[in-house]
Amino acid sequence: MIARRLRDDAETEDVLQEVFEDFLEAYDLGEAIESLGAWLARVARNKIIDRFRKKGSESSHQEDLLATAEEELEQTAEEEFDRAILREELAEAIALLPPEQRDVFVMHELEGKTFETIASETGTNINTLLARKRYAVLFLRQHLKEIYDEFGE
Repeated sequence: MIARRLRDDAETEDVLQEVFEDFLEAYDLGEAIESLGAWLARVARNKIIDRFRKKGSESSHQEDLLATAEEELEQTAEEEFDRAILREELAEAIALLPPEQRDVFVMHELEGKTFETIASETGTNINTLLARKRYAVLFLRQHLKEIYDEFGE
């Protein structure tokens, strides 16, 4: 990510080293980092912006690169944070499912097994598996509706 923004190997290594030092400092201080990826992206973004500012605005091209880098890094960090929240919420919602529904949902959606395979492994009728999965999906939709609406805005 840093290399795409700076396009200079030496500067990229310098920024990466600075980000790593900031991470070690935060770790030593016991700083709570909720989403490591978002934190690292934010620190890298700030370091890149500092580099551009130190160089001054040598050209409008650099200013364009800075604006683009800021937007992309901010968007990347926000998207990663959003995905982390959605994964946590989904995991919590799946844990609330009745065991039969949870097992079918996990096997089909997360493990990629076909209903035929699940039926042969569990000895359960395919129609029963389909019904359990449907109930699981309906429950998950209802349980995750609020967070879906929040992220959909």
